[in-house]
Amino acid sequence: MMNSVCWSWRLLSKQRFSCQTHTSVFQRPIIDRFNSAAGSAFPFHLLTSTMASLVPATQKSIPQSDQTLTPHKGQGEKLEAKTVASGGKMTLKVPKGTRDYGPEQMAVREMVLSKIIDCFKRHGAQAIDTPVFELKEVLTGKYGEDSKLIYDLKDQGGELLSLRYDLTVPFARYVAMNKISNIKRYHIAKVYRRDNPAMTRGRFREFYQCDFDIAGIYDPMLPDAECVKVMTEILESLQLGQFQIRINHRKLLDGIFEISGVPSEKFRTISSAIDKLDKCTWEEVRKEMVDEKDLDPAVADSIFKNISYKGRPTEVIELLKSNEEFTKNENTKAGLESIELLLKYCIMMGIDESILNFDLSLARGLDYYTGIIYEAMLISTSKKDDIGVGSVAAGGRYDTLVGMFDAKGRNIPCIGLSIGVERIISIVEARVKKGTKLRTIDTQVFVASATKNLVEERLRVLASLWGAGIKAEHSYKANPKLLQQLQYCEDMGVPLVIIIGEDELKAGIVKLRNTKTRAELPIQRDQVVVDLKEAILSPEKFFA
Repeated sequence: MMNSVCWSWRLLSKQRFSCQTHTSVFQRPIIDRFNSAAGSAFPFHLLTSTMASLVPATQKSIPQSDQTLTPHKGQGEKLEAKTVASGGKMTLKVPKGTRDYGPEQMAVREMVLSKIIDCFKRHGAQAIDTPVFELKEVLTGKYGEDSKLIYDLKDQGGELLSLRYDLTVPFARYVAMNKISNIKRYHIAKVYRRDNPAMTRGRFREFYQCDFDIAGIYDPMLPDAECVKVMTEILESLQLGQFQIRINHRKLLDGIFEISGVPSEKFRTISSAIDKLDKCTWEEVRKEMVDEKDLDPAVADSIFKNISYKGRPTEVIELLKSNEEFTKNENTKAGLESIELLLKYCIMMGIDESILNFDLSLARGLDYYTGIIYEAMLISTSKKDDIGVGSVAAGGRYDTLVGMFDAKGRNIPCIGLSIGVERIISIVEARVKKGTKLRTIDTQVFVASATKNLVEERLRVLASLWGAGIKAEHSYKANPKLLQQLQYCEDMGVPLVIIIGEDELKAGIVKLRNTKTRAELPIQRDQVVVDLKEAILSPEKFFA
């Protein structure tokens, strides 16, 4: 006890401490009171009374992570070691709702994204990018009840910022700020949501979105039908299995609310409740409407009756046309006409009507939608195939969002879709056979040496291959064993190997090996690039 107290006295009286954030609370009183006793006998009473008076203050005022004094050089190592030894050991993990992606996961991701981008480009879209964070006021009030999921950032230099929640609102801001009158764009980037993650279902807090949007004043339903076509092309190219695209119109929903007696100020909040029907039962949604949103129970029941229509579009359209309430209401009438025109164009574009489901319960909870809305769902054919993933693509028309950012309130009509790439990747990863090794590199040929002291010759061959645009690599060991080099090619799926040996050098040739069949052919050293390109194009024919 005496030794530890004396050590504390020497430390406080002889060592100078750095003044951190809490110096005035903890360090400074001790230093001042002990300095006043410098040169006298060891003041046990001062140490005891000072520490006793400061303990409550430090407990209340000092954050747990800041309760360690920071001495100058000479003491840091000891105190730091003491902190770690007392339980401050860090546990390495990724934050909740995020994940790392290894080479095999990235191979799946790149395959999926390449097919999506090919489709976007095939339809004439241009790529853009926007900052990962926006001014908080740009995002506020655009997502309805989902606004609570926005990540706000700490004030930095006087700007209140938030991480982007989606790519649509930043796109609308981009269009308004740059005074763009028409554009067809795609954007693939990360977005952030403070949601409860479900990793196995592809639900994350940090994830990629792949958006395709058409902005501009055009004739009704032509851009809308093309967006549905883009969605079907992507899902078909990814071979995810059977899918269905649910379609609806915001005007139909607004008309149903009017028919049912919903106050106009509650349209959007009731729409958000209906949007939960794919996750909750009607009883749960009704309870939310009545108990939390003060909707009359009879009105809620009327809503349920009117949104229960769903099925093949032509059949539902005919059914609704015979409903007098729907034909008399301006909103439902306009929405019905738009759906009918959309269906006509979709069929002309080669979309099979059997994959379309006209569903009046589809709401899409985001506040900015104004017209056509749609959502793609995978159809599970068996319990074995059911991976528990919800919608894999969705979108709709938002004609007034750009006007919210324009100084003169100028609106630019927009229609778009977002591909749920994380959910799609979860499906693809789950369907990859266990034990199946995915190729994670694009190397076309490996340059190997059969004997020692040939590293310089390998480099010369590599230079000629890289210069010709051929994807090639070699071992970073000067004298690697040939068997190890060949094994690497088999493990990584490198299809061709150039083998250089002393005998080959003397003859002015190299050997070209087919990794799969293990067949080998000699080729002239000065014809390596020409012959290799032929072998890459058609290995079976070249080695026949």
